[in-house]
Amino acid sequence: MPHSAGLGVLLVALACGSVLSGGTRVFAQSRQTDQELKDLIPDSAIDNPQAWANQPVPAANAPTSISPTSIPGNATPPTPDAALAAADPSQPLPDLSGLVLAWPDTATMPTIDPLAPDTDLAAANAANAAAARELATQERATLRPGDTTTPRTARNDTISVGRAVELAFPVDLATFPDREAFALRFGTLSSLKSLDSKSDTIAQVGRRAEADRKALVSLMRLYGYYDPEVIQTIGGNRGDVARRMASAETAASSAPTPPATDATAASAAPEPTAERPAVRFDIVPGPLYHLRTVTLGDLEATGIDYPMLRAAYPMKIGDPANTDRILSADMQLTTALGEHGYVFGTVGDGELTIDHDPRLGDLAVPVTNGGKFAFGKVISESPDFLSSDHLRRIARFKAGQVAKKSGLDDLRQAVLATGLVSSVTITPRKVIEPQGGSGVSLAVPGTIDVDVAMIPAPLRTVAGQLGYSSGQGARLELSWENRNLFPPEGMLRVRGVAGTREQLAGITFRRNNFRTRDQVLTADLFVQNVKYTAYTAKTVSFITTLQRQATILFQKPFTYSVGFEAVATRDTNGSTIGQQSIPQTYFVIALPLQAGYDGSDNLLDPTRGFRLNLRVSPEASRTLGQQSTYVKSQFDASIYHTVAPGVVLAGRARFGSITGADIASIAPSRRFYAGGGGSVRGYGYQQIGPKDTAGLPSGGRSLTEFGLEARVKTGFAGGAVSVVPFVDAGSVDQGSTPAFRDIKVGVGLGIRYLTNFGPIRIDVGTPLNKGPKDSRVGVYVALGQAF
Repeated sequence: MPHSAGLGVLLVALACGSVLSGGTRVFAQSRQTDQELKDLIPDSAIDNPQAWANQPVPAANAPTSISPTSIPGNATPPTPDAALAAADPSQPLPDLSGLVLAWPDTATMPTIDPLAPDTDLAAANAANAAAARELATQERATLRPGDTTTPRTARNDTISVGRAVELAFPVDLATFPDREAFALRFGTLSSLKSLDSKSDTIAQVGRRAEADRKALVSLMRLYGYYDPEVIQTIGGNRGDVARRMASAETAASSAPTPPATDATAASAAPEPTAERPAVRFDIVPGPLYHLRTVTLGDLEATGIDYPMLRAAYPMKIGDPANTDRILSADMQLTTALGEHGYVFGTVGDGELTIDHDPRLGDLAVPVTNGGKFAFGKVISESPDFLSSDHLRRIARFKAGQVAKKSGLDDLRQAVLATGLVSSVTITPRKVIEPQGGSGVSLAVPGTIDVDVAMIPAPLRTVAGQLGYSSGQGARLELSWENRNLFPPEGMLRVRGVAGTREQLAGITFRRNNFRTRDQVLTADLFVQNVKYTAYTAKTVSFITTLQRQATILFQKPFTYSVGFEAVATRDTNGSTIGQQSIPQTYFVIALPLQAGYDGSDNLLDPTRGFRLNLRVSPEASRTLGQQSTYVKSQFDASIYHTVAPGVVLAGRARFGSITGADIASIAPSRRFYAGGGGSVRGYGYQQIGPKDTAGLPSGGRSLTEFGLEARVKTGFAGGAVSVVPFVDAGSVDQGSTPAFRDIKVGVGLGIRYLTNFGPIRIDVGTPLNKGPKDSRVGVYVALGQAF
């Protein structure tokens, strides 16, 4: 019996296993096995597998001990060539033993019923085809005579979004009237626009286009179109889609129309080009969905207030199911509830259920009215810091008034505006519940008290200010203050000025919100020594004012002040004492009055609007035993207008007059002067006006000033730097009526650097009609705009 080396190895392994098993004999097979297996593995191999495995392998052509005839069902096999020659290809194969499967040609297959046509798919395909034909017609309609290769997109249906994205809408505006706003909104979401790059590949553009297509579908639903179709096409560049559509239609009209198959649809797709990829989205909005029902929680339980509150929610049955308008209506209702006593009312996120068959939506908004309330007491949780009485003076509401959320928000802002707290929490607390049953609960509103919790801010401040100008020289001001040394809001400030031309020491008391909201009482006592070119003055002053002033947090349109001044000053004409410069003492009593209107948009850096201010000060002066009375008046006006993005044109005018006394009876420090950084730039401080015999400014009784500048933002420092060209003009006359003679004009250029506390100003000016003692250049550094 022939055997192979592989079988020998197997038997050797069996023998080794026998040895390792502790001598137990392991048989490869039973001696009662089938004859066929005995022919393959004889009993001698079982008796001595090692010897049998070591027998030499017979030659490949050696006769075998197994005769082919011993295989059941086989006779002496013919040779391969003879078997092939004897086979009849037209006859079926003989049956094989054990094969019971029927051949396919004899099996009976079940009958498959054809699927019914999908009407929705057919309608969609028809709509797409109609849209494509309509767009192609629109493109051809914009061609110039003879132009057949570069069709232009119709103006009223195609909107560009970015450099390589187009949105195409049906021509009829009624199908989607919000297309312009829609395109702007999509531009903020588009991946194609935000990630646009010259190195984009077709694959990148395709992925972004698919994301944008899904965004367009979602965005259309926000506008109430819940069955939109967005057809995405990637072309070589803008207008490529139109050219291919026109070419394809021309080819289609000149050739027989083959049956539509997947293969022909694929072959009709536009081939990619080497041009930069561009994407066009053809949008078919579909029908607009409308509201079928609108429910607003327990809003009807507000009784007599229901009609007013329901009118505050503008969405009603039959309106478009526009999500933006629904969200806007939610906010309007929230505001209406809070402003009409329902400070605990809430408007939750509405649920819009869409029914696609009738194309209608059911809107359910969870509204809880919370009951109607009126204001009660204002209670401070830190009475030694800011008392409850003081907080009630600050609040703009009174006990018994209908509660409003805006009143609570205003109180919070007012407490923050004091500068005494770092944070404040306003909490309405129910004291008395509304009385009455359903539908009449508003007859007797409940009552809420307002609890005010505050965290004090640092109250002591040390501040410094440094400035320089050509006329006033260098100036350093230092101050220390405690803003609540005398509660509530009683501030004490100590300040001093050290400069090349000014020295001052003073103490100031101020109480904010004095007796009423936004009213400030100030008392200021100081001694001052100034030495300007026009005059020198050693002054002791006591000034007190009661005023309504504007702040950064509350920029008020109307302001006023009423004051009292008692001044003793020793003035000398001219800073250089000469034969005609004799010191003279003046005692002055004044009652200054001021009223102003601020219609600008920003207190420190206005860009639009105007301002008006009038100051009238009746004064009595006594000097050298003689007493005189006069009225000093000054009117200021300024206007601001944005002429282009980042460019503000600002202008101002100032007029002043002193009537009732001659120039000699008026202290030099209380006369009018012009020139300097806050007046006519390019000239020295107080250098414009009448001169004395020494050629020094002597001041006048009338004043005229004009100014014009352009504030142009640059791209430097994130737009914080602006360039400001300017021109100023002004004159001072000895008479009480401006004569407009000897007007001085200065021009120059300034730089502004915007900070969170206002712009830092640096101006450089030069006089156009300079006098003999005027400098060629004036430099001015300060905080805030010139006007």
